[in-house]
Amino acid sequence: MTFVFYDTETTGLRIGFDQIVHFAAIKTDNDLNEIERFEIRSRLLPYVIPHPKALVTNGLPIDKLIDRSLPSHYQMVRQLRRRLLEWSPAIFVGFNSIRFDEEMLRQALFQTLHPAYLTNTSQNCRADAMGLALSASALAPDVLEIPLSDTGRPTFRLEKLAAANGIAIGESHNAVTDTLSTLGLCRLIKGEAPDVWQRFVRFSKKATVSQFVDDEDGFVLTEFYANEAYHTPVVSLGPDPTATSTRRLCLRLDVSIDHLTRLSDEELQAELSKKPSPVRSVRTNAAPTLTALFDATEEMLGSRPFDEFEDIARRIKDDQALKDRLITTYDIAHPQLRTAAMPEHNIHTGFPDDDDAYRLASFHKASWPEALQLAMELSHEGLRTFGSRLVYCEARSQVPQDLRHEIECELMDRLTVETPWGFTLQQAISEIDDLLAQRRDRNGVLVD
Repeated sequence: MTFVFYDTETTGLRIGFDQIVHFAAIKTDNDLNEIERFEIRSRLLPYVIPHPKALVTNGLPIDKLIDRSLPSHYQMVRQLRRRLLEWSPAIFVGFNSIRFDEEMLRQALFQTLHPAYLTNTSQNCRADAMGLALSASALAPDVLEIPLSDTGRPTFRLEKLAAANGIAIGESHNAVTDTLSTLGLCRLIKGEAPDVWQRFVRFSKKATVSQFVDDEDGFVLTEFYANEAYHTPVVSLGPDPTATSTRRLCLRLDVSIDHLTRLSDEELQAELSKKPSPVRSVRTNAAPTLTALFDATEEMLGSRPFDEFEDIARRIKDDQALKDRLITTYDIAHPQLRTAAMPEHNIHTGFPDDDDAYRLASFHKASWPEALQLAMELSHEGLRTFGSRLVYCEARSQVPQDLRHEIECELMDRLTVETPWGFTLQQAISEIDDLLAQRRDRNGVLVD
């Protein structure tokens, strides 16, 4: 079995609107021995404004982001994709990657007209080492030293966790360093808590997660918010109608089943609309953290015996009418989000049809004029936008003047018009002023 550990450094946290500027990955064997290493940087896209706080965190000076000797964003994505495909099939592992790095990588592939789901297609699997660390802290508490934040609460930030366990490699928030830190934590847990590690590897596979969730008479779902773990005993109700192959709807076992059954349809809809809802949606393709009831600790079960939850779970699993009603009502209470106006939001609106797939494959082999023609023939509106934008960034002179003007007006809006998802020049200047104000002493003098 091959593992690929990776990390990204980005211009900010806006998935789809910020960009990767530094990518690193390490390929290992089944025993986590390093086989090969890859690292690449990219220069800044002309329509992306880096967040000043991100630059402070990453330690990236502006002159490095606009260095013409660096590959363009498109060239970087082409190279990293080629390397990751060479290393496939593998289990791809990052730290807090399912929520962030994975989505940034998918958007980078999507916006450069490549298949977006590299890490969980073609026999590849994915997993998140942050979930592994949180599982280890709950199931094997003697393995990891968990540091405390300034407020005295446990923190699972990678740099603090690595340092507390003697795995500090170098400067944090560097893609190579963070990849090595993630690998070091995984080696530690694999050696000291092999059962936790095996569960982590097992649930990197979507099919295994689906089978476990469907077959178990209840289990503990561990979810993470603000670096803290929340354990909830649940039982599967069945597939989510909006995503039958990748999601399961599960009911919390600590709610009153008799109370739910007595509610009218309107009352049940209101109950399932609450936050947090009694119903949880489990993404089977996102390496969720799951624990069988009989393996769960007293803390995870809230000091209630596991067989009590097991009896409740069996009662629910045997009541098909109740499960159907809960699924139907939850679906009504949580309508699907409509397709957003911005093309970046359309990554999940379906796979390209056969004609578009042929055009996309041909795009990367064609001359720039031919590539632009192929892009304009795409039926997927978002991909059509990205294709013409990509040619503009890579070969501006090859774009007809009227289309060039249209693209430039759209990109200018990115720099000047405030939106819920964007970041303008004026917003960046305001953020810089705030950061400078925080570094001034009482006399207004800048301090380090």
